[in-house]
Amino acid sequence: MFKEFKEFAMKGNMVSLAIGVVIGGAFSKIVTSLVNDIIMPLVGLLMGRVDFSNLFFTLGSGNFKTVQEAKDAGVATVNYGIFINNIIDFLIVAFSIFIIIQQISKLTKKKGENIVPDKKKCKYCYTEINSQATRCPNCTSELKEN
Repeated sequence: MFKEFKEFAMKGNMVSLAIGVVIGGAFSKIVTSLVNDIIMPLVGLLMGRVDFSNLFFTLGSGNFKTVQEAKDAGVATVNYGIFINNIIDFLIVAFSIFIIIQQISKLTKKKGENIVPDKKKCKYCYTEINSQATRCPNCTSELKEN
């Protein structure tokens, strides 16, 4: 049983997945730091010294200056500023992954992959179809070899 597990775990896809998860976790920490420590303070400065991590409203009574004060008092809060930080964090991670996947796709694209098959027109409905088709996908007519 251990031997089977070892074979399963050491397959190329599993090892690649594990490496991807570790690198992804580290990358996420970097992006979170970028958002929390660089981007959001600059955005807050441009918006009149707003600290997004302290944008919240309470679901109870009391007036608190920070989220921590409200939590210490045991009051429930809706922390929409932290939520905004997390949205920006997600967008940066998603965009970065999109760019990386695009670059990998460009590097691994095979020659001839973009070749469009020859087209012909259906003689019944005149829809453009693949030249190797034996039935029109539009009108479902059988197409005889020419």
